[in-house]
Amino acid sequence: MTSVSMDVESVRSGHSERSNHSRRSHGSSGKHRRHPSHSRSSGNKRTVRVNMGDGESTRIGEEMIEVQIIPQDDNWGENTTCITGNTSEAGGSFQDITKLSKEFDDDVKFHCTQFLGTALAVLLASFAFFTPIAFVLLPEFIEVPGLDKISCDAACEGLLMSLAFKLVILLIGAWALFYRKPKATMPRVFVLRGIILVFTFIFTFCYWLFFGVRILAGQSVGAAATDADGFDGADFYDAEGVRQIIAGIKQADMYYKIVQYAVTFVDVLLFVHYLAVILLEIRQMQTMYTISVVRSPDGERRVYNIGQLSIQRAACWVLEQYYKDFSIYNPYLDKAPSRKGKSDVSTTFKFYDIDGGTNNSLQGRSRAIMAASARRRDMSHNERFYEELEYERKVRRRRARLLTAAEEAFTHVKRMQNEPGPAIPMDPTEAAHAVFPSLARALQKYLRATRQQPYYTLEAILEHLAVCISHDMSPKAFLEHYLQPCAAIFNNRDYRRIQQWALVCDVAPSAALADDIVFQLKNGDVGLLVHIRRLPHFNITEEVIDPKNNKFVLRLNSETSV
Repeated sequence: MTSVSMDVESVRSGHSERSNHSRRSHGSSGKHRRHPSHSRSSGNKRTVRVNMGDGESTRIGEEMIEVQIIPQDDNWGENTTCITGNTSEAGGSFQDITKLSKEFDDDVKFHCTQFLGTALAVLLASFAFFTPIAFVLLPEFIEVPGLDKISCDAACEGLLMSLAFKLVILLIGAWALFYRKPKATMPRVFVLRGIILVFTFIFTFCYWLFFGVRILAGQSVGAAATDADGFDGADFYDAEGVRQIIAGIKQADMYYKIVQYAVTFVDVLLFVHYLAVILLEIRQMQTMYTISVVRSPDGERRVYNIGQLSIQRAACWVLEQYYKDFSIYNPYLDKAPSRKGKSDVSTTFKFYDIDGGTNNSLQGRSRAIMAASARRRDMSHNERFYEELEYERKVRRRRARLLTAAEEAFTHVKRMQNEPGPAIPMDPTEAAHAVFPSLARALQKYLRATRQQPYYTLEAILEHLAVCISHDMSPKAFLEHYLQPCAAIFNNRDYRRIQQWALVCDVAPSAALADDIVFQLKNGDVGLLVHIRRLPHFNITEEVIDPKNNKFVLRLNSETSV
């Protein structure tokens, strides 16, 4: 058995040795054993001697390795970490606590702003929806002047049926239009939706005010009571019975008016819903602007047509198109490929006259060196061209190798049929693990050449290969995930359920789009610069072809081949 003995000299100051001796005298006996060093170098340098040899013959064939230890600083105590048995190595500061509290506050603020507006809209819409139902049911529980007994004839029942159907239609329309998970949390209020909510609140308040003053207070039943009291039953056989019949008719007519009043409020809500459909959905369908979206730093560009929206909603729409149409941003591709073994030459020089020569000779040498540096700088574009050309050839070569390796690997996989055979059945995951080693090297080289290796893990590649095998996909279908740049939404490395973007604009985000407006969306190192341009008015005129001028003549000469 081989034994290794190591002699290490611990470097510490006199104050540290005196202060730490009393603290560690009781706890260091059961820990690692410390040995003093037997050799030192001259000056402030320390050496460590490591003896490596066989346990039986430690002195024969002994090797000595000397390592120089840089002496410690005088103020070493300010940056020393003390590790004890009761504390961990993790440290913190008030700045970290402030940062954590700020992140918590931002998270709470985000969730509050995300659900506060939706909660208020739901409360107002629910109150407006149950208002006509309350109008119809309140006479059952509250005493209404002039309405002692509720009676409803056929016309009243028809209105109640119409009220129920309209409420069902309104509920379905509101669910289809408003019951959606918000795509984004806007920095400002959505003006058009706020207008719809204000209209709903005003109409509901006015109807409740009229219902309370004119119906519940009994100001509209004075004439009915006067007519009933002024009836003289002397000319009739049963005056009391006739008076009761007239009172019942008036009560039925009054409840009919209450139901009709509730139906008119439902009609108002239906028109508000129609207005919401026009403002929120139909208005933005007409194309009015063309926007140009440029991504920084790689400069990828897309152009879209868009309707009349606010700036913040246009920013949300641009982000939807960005995650769908733009490819994954790879920061490793921004570095220009460089040739191996070629060192960079600095273009900044300083000249010193060491030998005490004349200024003329010094200026002459400096001019010559600067001219040579300028010529090298002028030739840098040529070097860049050849480096990029060599990089493209390298990528094409490794792509061809990867295609060949994938085709050969997929030829070994075949779906097992019902007939028995000597092959051992495997599930897609086992088949993927079996064929992956034959194409792993080529795939790894291609991902390294295209700087995509940080985006794909081994588990993700094997899972994708198993899915392709289980669905009988071709080798090119398997490699399309790596050969073609996919959309930014499929970037598994940077994908988050909540993406944080900052909107930078000189105009208020709630303002409508206009010509020549420029705003930017920022997320870390990625920036989207959006430029708005209004579509021009197309003046199309009609031009009629004269039939007399619609005739042609064939001119021939000696050199014509016809």
